[in-house]
Amino acid sequence: MNKRNALKFIAGCAVFTGSAGLFSACSPAGPKFTAIDITGADYAKDFVLTDHNGQARTLKDFQGKVVMMFFGYTQCPDVCPTSMGEMAEIKRLLGKDGDRIQCLFVSVDPERDKPEVLKAYMENFDPSFLALYTTPEKTAALAKDYKVYYKKVDGPTPTSYTIDHTAGSYVYDTTGKLRLFTRYGTKPELTVADVRQLLPAR
Repeated sequence: MNKRNALKFIAGCAVFTGSAGLFSACSPAGPKFTAIDITGADYAKDFVLTDHNGQARTLKDFQGKVVMMFFGYTQCPDVCPTSMGEMAEIKRLLGKDGDRIQCLFVSVDPERDKPEVLKAYMENFDPSFLALYTTPEKTAALAKDYKVYYKKVDGPTPTSYTIDHTAGSYVYDTTGKLRLFTRYGTKPELTVADVRQLLPAR
């Protein structure tokens, strides 16, 4: 590959994805993913949150599993339930490898998303899914670290607001390294193919 073509290749590998500020990293010899490859990103490296059962959680708790992590809220009318339903389908399509993926839902609405609400919400999709939350202040700091956008949109009453937010999921490999950002609306079959590339052979 000559210098001119190499520069074209490098330029083609940087894919801007909007408000999340995410860029892909690609290599001519690396795996081919449907999702945006963000291997080597210097953000979204870990978190300290509480799950809907009251247990403190960090990324290290899920070592050995591929982790899919989505930011949303339980009163979301469309994007969130669709995304969680797709995660459930991804786990189903993985078959015997379904126990090697951990799906996480991080609330950007801790004022309304109390533990009992989050637990009931997860039960709509899969009993192994975990919802995570923290204080409003720490939620804002976490979203900034993860380059996740969210903003309240006022409703007719103080408690009937909606929240605009980034739609998509982060994917970590089994060692806890950030690898992918999956776009909202990606077919579960395509994400399953990506996840299988991150699973070491048994």
